[in-house]
Amino acid sequence: MSVMAELAMFPMNPATGGSLSPYVARVLNIVRASGLGHSLGPMGTVIEGEWDEVMQCITACFRELEKDCDRVYMTLKVDWKRGTRPRMEQKTQSVLQKL
Repeated sequence: MSVMAELAMFPMNPATGGSLSPYVARVLNIVRASGLGHSLGPMGTVIEGEWDEVMQCITACFRELEKDCDRVYMTLKVDWKRGTRPRMEQKTQSVLQKL
């Protein structure tokens, strides 16, 4: 089983003058440390792995921002499929081959 989750998470009350990148970097550090496959995009990060691993990573990301943020906004899109991974590159390549 494989899950790909696209995550965007940031505070609604940043104390950095409006820039969210320091918070996004904190979240991305946790994703990187998880050892899961991931891909940073301009509007979110795709994380790939087994369901429990990915959800534990997302929870850890939330807990990191919860420490010093009064409000956290998160969008999460999930694609679960029986089968093997990695699928992130396969999905992209499949579309590009059809262009």
